This record gives sequence, structure tokens and C-alpha cells, in this order.
Amino acid sequence: MDYKPIDLSPPRVSEEAVDAVSTVLRSGWLTQGPRTTEFEKAFSDYQGHSLPGMAVNSGTAALHLAVILAGIGSGDEVIIPSLTFAAAGEVLLREGATPVFAEVDPQSGNLDPAAVEAALTAKTKAVMPVHLGGYPAEMTALRRICDAHGLYLIDDCAHAVETRHRGGWAGSLADASAFSFYVNKNLTTGEGGMLLSPHEDWLERVRRLRLHGMDHDAWNRYAADGRPGYDIVEQGYKYNSTDIASALGLAQLKRIEENYARRAELAAAYDKALTGLPGIELPPRPAEDSTDRHAWHLYVIRITEDCPLSRDELALALRRMNTATAVHYHPMHLMRLYRERLGGREGQLPITERLARERLTLPFCAAYEPATAVEVTRRIGITLTG
Repeated sequence: MDYKPIDLSPPRVSEEAVDAVSTVLRSGWLTQGPRTTEFEKAFSDYQGHSLPGMAVNSGTAALHLAVILAGIGSGDEVIIPSLTFAAAGEVLLREGATPVFAEVDPQSGNLDPAAVEAALTAKTKAVMPVHLGGYPAEMTALRRICDAHGLYLIDDCAHAVETRHRGGWAGSLADASAFSFYVNKNLTTGEGGMLLSPHEDWLERVRRLRLHGMDHDAWNRYAADGRPGYDIVEQGYKYNSTDIASALGLAQLKRIEENYARRAELAAAYDKALTGLPGIELPPRPAEDSTDRHAWHLYVIRITEDCPLSRDELALALRRMNTATAVHYHPMHLMRLYRERLGGREGQLPITERLARERLTLPFCAAYEPATAVEVTRRIGITLTG
């Protein structure tokens, strides 16, 4: 039987977004400029920050800059989950710091505050949580730990544009929060990211660091009222964003809550359709009386021992039915780099390792209607019943 292909997470791009990018292309100014400044303020306003964000060319760049701003370097330790994307560890190694992998909550997959406290040493400089799949991490507890021990809290918000924790935005309790606008994210600029911080001096430094350490960028040199020439005031990076990306981001931001509502509707459709299938555990969600909000970046089921197939067997069967799935994530501490450098080993983080074996991400994005969830579930049912 031929099955219509179902991709994992195709972007939803409006005609307004296409027009906005076309306008920038026709303007003659494509790199960082007025649209980027507008996007920085609009995104910061959405997140409830009093200071504008700093747009960069990836979420990894935002995370790396946050590490630099916190002064994290050789000899420092930073506590992170292993169940996350490799960027979190890479930016620490780049600065000579050591990632310390702590255990996660068995339901959400987010950092367990008790495990964070157990991992503290005299070398700990910061804690770097992630809101896995958009589910809010325990930021209040982590902020309390950081304050008690004089640590920085750097929030990896790659999945968490719309995430709320106790009524506030996910990154609002952090010293710096790093967002990703990669192509599969809830808000996409194709490639891109944003760094938010309550520390004005940190943001001013990012303004320089993201563009070679220059004291002012090209738009401020070549605009009609610009000042020619520049100085290099410190060693920097090529991390700046572009007006092309920012035009797309502004258009996406206008529809952010609409797209969130579509994903929440899709999640509810999955919940209903999947209920009753053997060995399928639905994703966790905040309690109904909670002020937390799941951003629904991913829809991840857990394959339990009652399932007729293992996670990998189910994924393979669905792939043969033209249905994409993914694993978020393979544990970082078991990857070759971290085995060799840090002695990562099997059994080091049993909860993390079990979740990594059992979790499966299903096709999910604002471009899909609830009927997609019903069809994916139908294919899962066919697979499980033979």
C-alpha cells in the first residue's frame, strides 16, 4: 500500500512573510539593519522584557555568547542535562569549561533540581536548563539554587518561545536566555537566534561580540545619518543576523499565538487518537490549575514495555509507511566526544538513558491539521496490530 508522505515538521510560512522578505530583497539592504532592530524590540516585547533582545545567526551563537557574558571558562563547571541538543555541551567545551551532566525528571525530561544540587562543586559557575520539547523546566527552584550558591542561570530556550513558568515567560528568571529560530522551531527565520537578558551591560557587549568586536555596525556606518569608520574594541565573532531573517521573524511573530493554538489543537487530537493503544504513553502536560504553559514545540510519546514493538522498531515501521519520526535526544554523555573527554559511560544517568531509549517524536507543527494526528495514529495502530 502506498502511504502519503508525512514529514516531521515542515515550516508554516505565510504569504505575508514571503512579501516581507521580498521587500527586504528589493530594498538593497540585506544584512543587519533596520528590520533587525525592529525584530529585536518586537520579540523582546512579546517576551515581556524591558530591554531589546540581540538577534544572532543561530540559537547556538546565542548560547555561546551567554556563556562568554557569564565569564565561564577554563576550570569552570556548568550543570546541564544530557538529554538535549549537542550545542549545550559544545559551547562550554569551546570556552574550556566542563559540562556536568545531571539527572532529569522522569516525566518531563527536564533538569531535576535535586540532581542539580547534588552535582554542585566548588567549581560550579552556572546552571543551564532546557525546556525539553517546550515543557517548562523548574525555573523557580533552579533560580533559588543559583542565588543560594552565587551561580549564573543560563536558560536554553531553543524550544520555548511560548513556554510559561508560573505565569511568567520561560527565560524571565535567567541571567541570559537563548532562543533558536531554526527552520523547525515554533518561530523560524530559517536560521537564527536571539539572546535576552535583564543585564543591560551584557546586551551592550553582545552588540559588539556578534560582529567582530566592532563599536558600531554597517547600518550605523552607511545609513544617511551614519558615522563612517569603526574601531575593534575586543575579539568578537561573526554571529550577527540579517534583515532578511528578521523580516521573516517579524511576520512569524505576528502569528505566534495563532500557530501555538494550532499546535495545541494538534496535540489534543493526538491525545484522543492515541489513547488506548498498547504501550503508548502520552506526553506530560502542566496541571489544569497551573499557570505553566507547554509551548508544544514537539509531541513526544514514550514507548513502554507493554508495547509490542520497541521504539526503534516502531520508528522503522513508520518510516516504511512514509511517516517521519525523530529522537529527541540521544544522551550527550554517551556520545564519543564526551566518552573520550569526560569518561561518559552507560549507567551514569539511568533515567536519562531510559527516556532516550523510549521517547519518539511524532510529526508535529502548525502546518498540520488535526487530521494529520489521526492518520499518523492510524499508521501506528496498523503497525502495532500487524
